[in-house]
Amino acid sequence: MGNLIQILLSIPAVLIALTVHEYAHGYAAWRLGDPTARSLGRLSLNPLRHLDPIGALCMLFFRFGWAKPVPINTRYFKKPRRDMAITAFCGPLANFLLSFLGAFLYLTFSALFSRILSPTTAQFSLLLMQYTLDFLYIFHFVNLTLGLFNCLPVPPLDGSRFLLVFLPPRAYFSVMRYERYISLGLILCLAFGLFDGWLGLGAEAISHLFFSLLTPIFS
Repeated sequence: MGNLIQILLSIPAVLIALTVHEYAHGYAAWRLGDPTARSLGRLSLNPLRHLDPIGALCMLFFRFGWAKPVPINTRYFKKPRRDMAITAFCGPLANFLLSFLGAFLYLTFSALFSRILSPTTAQFSLLLMQYTLDFLYIFHFVNLTLGLFNCLPVPPLDGSRFLLVFLPPRAYFSVMRYERYISLGLILCLAFGLFDGWLGLGAEAISHLFFSLLTPIFS
């Protein structure tokens, strides 16, 4: 029962995280001169426009995943390499900001609930408080892992777009030709938990940093 509740609470957190992530890409590209995402209806906060079923399921069950990439045409950019890097980074950045917001809301509601909690509090209210805190922590951690995971320089993740800054275009597109096969390898790595160790430790460290920065506000 507990695992089912965690999955149910994770679904809206994953949908919000993936949607804002891709919206941030599209918005950044649009502001830098590329109207592609907007003209194709991808500059939207509708989760269905950005949902990649496999990436969403990986996010839900393995904690790491991706959305359907927003289409970007670098020919519209004034400085393609720089603007591509900015556009790519805006997705993870949006998730890191949402993660920080999730930690802030978690501590805010924790402080609020501790003040109104009493021996006479109804069981339903106790459950509602607990599920609210569970959701906020899941929201915090889902956004954190999504942002961190997408920084990896592996197709189809955002970090692979940074390679365009450091590699000659010919070398970059030689790597990207194998994106489909690399993506399959990525899914297998997720299934076998090969990212759980060091990426999990990285996420825990950043989470601890966020809470350490925010906790003094509520003490």
